[in-house]
Amino acid sequence: MKNRFALPDALIIPFFDEKRDHYQWMNVGWEGLKRVYRCIIHFDIKNGKIWLQQNLTDQNPAEELVAMGVPREDIVLGLQPTYKRQYTDYGVA
Repeated sequence: MKNRFALPDALIIPFFDEKRDHYQWMNVGWEGLKRVYRCIIHFDIKNGKIWLQQNLTDQNPAEELVAMGVPREDIVLGLQPTYKRQYTDYGVA
């Protein structure tokens, strides 16, 4: 995935917590004199569903999961408020 936040003085660090099913990709470092510590993309697996918690990439990981065979109802856009999820093409919880 491309990262619009790719910076020459910042690392891209993946975190994989397979025990708790938390997966993140972080930017850590510097942008000039400013400290950078941001989550670029974050997935959780809860109750058998894939929750997209954050996405700052130029990709649509939910659609990529569907293309890989994951049913839409098994993908929850956790980055959307609860009341909006019913209007997405994905699971609600």
